[in-house]
Amino acid sequence: MSDYRLKRIIQVDGTLEVVTGLRIGGSQETMEISGLDNPIIRNPANAEPFIPGSSLKGRMRSLAEWYFGELPDQGDVTRPRSGSKTGRVFGMPARAVGAHSSDVERRTFGRGPTRLIVRDAHLTEEWREKMKLGRPVTEVKSENSINRLTAMAIPRPMERVLPGVQFSVEMLYRVFDVEGDEGAEDERNFDEVFLVALALVQADALGGGSSRGNGKIRFALRRFGEPLEIPTLGSVGAARDIA
Repeated sequence: MSDYRLKRIIQVDGTLEVVTGLRIGGSQETMEISGLDNPIIRNPANAEPFIPGSSLKGRMRSLAEWYFGELPDQGDVTRPRSGSKTGRVFGMPARAVGAHSSDVERRTFGRGPTRLIVRDAHLTEEWREKMKLGRPVTEVKSENSINRLTAMAIPRPMERVLPGVQFSVEMLYRVFDVEGDEGAEDERNFDEVFLVALALVQADALGGGSSRGNGKIRFALRRFGEPLEIPTLGSVGAARDIA
């Protein structure tokens, strides 16, 4: 049985600013005449748009797996690669590891709990007040699918959050002492995996329709109240210069 001990929890918080329209799709719970077919996700308690923690964390993980060459076998997230740094940071599926488990299973699933917790991101207090005063925070962007032979346009209006809107972000990174390493590997992975994943999302996009201009965002984050610098990807490795 591996020996685990929680050393500390690193709190990262701040804002996520929408640079281009942000679209994270929601469900249309009621049918309305002339209603929008493609709404964004909203808080059912107050109708405010928000960013699910699962959406942000999932995008960070997906980009990090591509970046580090750690895509799961057959693309199946329940079958992470042995020794995956991204699996250690973003989490593994629950699976018992016992005396009869293979060495590969012990290396893959015996590394403790998920290190990264990502909260749902809600509107900042400033933008919540602006919305209450009637300031629009979303728009309906009209797109068209055009038949290449007939040139007939099929409209597809989609809702998205307007540029400039800001959301409050909170993430917790847990550092574990695993079998006497005093948390050294988790501390390295904070810089080498977590911060790189943030940089990847900022360089790429969040949400749907990214290839059509949606989803560019910008972070302004703090670590224990002090400004947190997100690396430029060119400084991470010359062979992976995406910045």
